[in-house]
Parts: sequence; C-alpha cells; structure tokens
Amino acid sequence: MSLRKDKQPSPIAYSCYATRSRAGEQFVPEYVFTYQVAGSIVVNDGNKEYIFNEGDFRFSKRNRLMKFLKLPPEGGEFKSLSVHLNQETLRNFSMEFGYTSQNHLNGDAVLKLKPDPLYKNYMDSLMPYLQLDQLANESLLSTKLKEAILLLLKVNPELKDVLFDFSEPGKIDLEAFMNKNFHFKVELNRFAYLTGRSLATFKRDFEKLFHITPSRWLLQKRLQEAYYQIKEKGKAPSDVYMDLGFEDLSHFSFAFRKQYGLAPSKI
Repeated sequence: MSLRKDKQPSPIAYSCYATRSRAGEQFVPEYVFTYQVAGSIVVNDGNKEYIFNEGDFRFSKRNRLMKFLKLPPEGGEFKSLSVHLNQETLRNFSMEFGYTSQNHLNGDAVLKLKPDPLYKNYMDSLMPYLQLDQLANESLLSTKLKEAILLLLKVNPELKDVLFDFSEPGKIDLEAFMNKNFHFKVELNRFAYLTGRSLATFKRDFEKLFHITPSRWLLQKRLQEAYYQIKEKGKAPSDVYMDLGFEDLSHFSFAFRKQYGLAPSKI
C-alpha cells in the first residue's frame, strides 16, 4: 500500500508478497528507511550482496542501482515497511534545524542499522498512517517524516553527512560505468543521470564511444552475458533472464534466438 487518493506516491509504503519477487525498477532515487517485518530480502548493488532478515532495519542510499529478491518465510508472507525521504523533505529539515553535510560519502549502497527500541516503536506507530489518503493529512505525514529523520540522526549520527549531501552525480567514465551496470533494468534517462549527463548528451557520447545506439548495445551486451552464463556456468535460462534486465522469459528467448539462431535451452 503506497498510494493516496490524490494518486501521488505516499512516503510511507507497506509491501506484502506471498511468493518470491524481483518486481520493481532497479534504481533508488531517494533515501529509504525500512523495517523488515517478515521474511527476508537479498539486495545486490552490482558490487556486493546484502541480506536482511525479519526484525532488521536498513537504510538505502539515493541515486543507486540495486536489485531486490524478496523471500517470504515458509508458509507466510514477505512484509516490509518503508519511509521514503525525498530531497524536498530533507532540504526543509536542513533549513529548520541547521543540519549540513561536511563530507561527500559514497560507501555501501545500503546500510544495516543497529537495532534500537526507538526504531521499532516508530515503525509500529506508522501502521495507522497507511490508511491516510487525503491531502488534508499532508501535515501529519510531514510530521512523521520529520520524526524519522530525527530518530535516524539520534541513533546513527554519522548519517548526517549522507542525508544532507544534496550534490548530484558528476560526469564520469561512461564506458566503465556501462560495462559494470548494463544488467540493471532501468530506463536510459537513469543511466544518463547517473553518469552526469542529459539524455541527449548521454546518447551522443555513447554512440561516439561505442558506435551503436545505447538500446542496441544493451541488448547485445545482455545477450552475450546470457550466452556465457548458460554455456559456461551451466545456468538455466529461467535463472538468467531477470538478472540481465529482460522483461520476461519469452522476450528473452525471442531475442536470444534472433541473435544466436538457437533457443537458449539448446545451448
């Protein structure tokens, strides 16, 4: 549950899955404070894998690429409760309380927060807010977001340099970035933003570098990696396609057959 009647995403979101799920875009645009209510989640940022279990609290950093595998407990449901902290909320908080960032920190894409009773009490208090769906309740939601930031700073004061770093991605090495992150399922404008470019500049720089359009390059690169994973690593097509950014197995099989003349199951 994450939408109000005004159709705008609520900053407070409750997730519930009865089966394993990899759903969702793999770009995290804002900071997210999450409580793992039930089940487990495996997060992969392309460099490292993180596992969070029932009762864990985590903090996901903004402008990061991540893949999520949501695992319900046996006979139960995967459940998580998240608070999304956007830049407007944090800028307003910064002006009200005088917080600023002193250092630009990178580090891990997602942090496991040390447990604290304040976190659990706060998350328990959010459940009634999931039913709020009127614009008139914006002030109440704003108060809960402010409370979340205050709690994060109290329990993990080192997050100050993360939360109030309002810098945007700078221009980086396009070839290295794309070769590292081609398997993430995101739109081209996300790749452009993360490399410090407008979409038009990204496409121009990309074609100058690779001599092919980004969309075509991504397809070829993903198919090459799929071929390698299936032939050399012995993986099943059904275990490969989602990890490489394909919509579904039939789309993957069609593209693979067109590229290599064989169905992936025949490799």
